[in-house]
Amino acid sequence: MKFQPDSAEGVNLITRHDGARVWVGSTPFDHSVLVPWAGTVLPWDVDALDALTPAHFERCLGLQPALVIFGSGPRLQFVRP
Repeated sequence: MKFQPDSAEGVNLITRHDGARVWVGSTPFDHSVLVPWAGTVLPWDVDALDALTPAHFERCLGLQPALVIFGSGPRLQFVRP
């Protein structure tokens, strides 16, 4: 028996991550990105938790996500309300 992963052509799949990068498909990113379910992975112009503003999250909402997974880095951190 041979196992093969499902093919999800045209869909952005996060295939792995480590402490410094996230891979979408076979492409590594070492900076903040917005990953829509399909289409182009977008740079997200924030490099520190304290730099986040409501405008950053409005950009997320512009993609009409059903789910948002927010990665805050190697430590669990919470965004200001």
